[in-house]
Amino acid sequence: MFLLNGTPLPPDQPFEHDGVQYPSNWLRLASEADKAAIGITEQPDPVRPDDRFYWVDGNNQGTPKDLDGLKAQWTKQVDQIAYTLLLPTDWMVVRKSEVGTDIPADTVTYRTAVRAAAVSNRAAIANAADFDAFVSVVTALNWPIVDMISSTPTHGPASPSEPVMINLDVAPTTP
Repeated sequence: MFLLNGTPLPPDQPFEHDGVQYPSNWLRLASEADKAAIGITEQPDPVRPDDRFYWVDGNNQGTPKDLDGLKAQWTKQVDQIAYTLLLPTDWMVVRKSEVGTDIPADTVTYRTAVRAAAVSNRAAIANAADFDAFVSVVTALNWPIVDMISSTPTHGPASPSEPVMINLDVAPTTP
């Protein structure tokens, strides 16, 4: 972001300074020395607050969302993630019930780890004492992931009985 006397200069917009009219492409074409000669400085664009946790206004200023509402929302999200992770192996549980075919041990271990992670993640969300603690908890939620095609974890321990914990947090994108 370019600043002239502390005021942001939008890119590709004409501007006036000391009675001189500058065209819309001047900032792109001018050298650093030309910009410095009239007092233009450059600073990094401000980081946009994470929309998952903040109401963001047009100036990229964030106001924290309601903590209780966020806790309820993320608790539901934890339940949905657990459901989604268990769904691909539900047929094995049904098959066991209907025809008695054993569920592979690595699948049982994985399903147990998913349920344990869901309980742990819900408790961590509920126990977050304040907004900052809540954000820290949510951005560090972990889930076991196993490659069900090869029945081995995708990364980490060599044993399929040791599910790998990964963080499913998606970093916010900045425009």
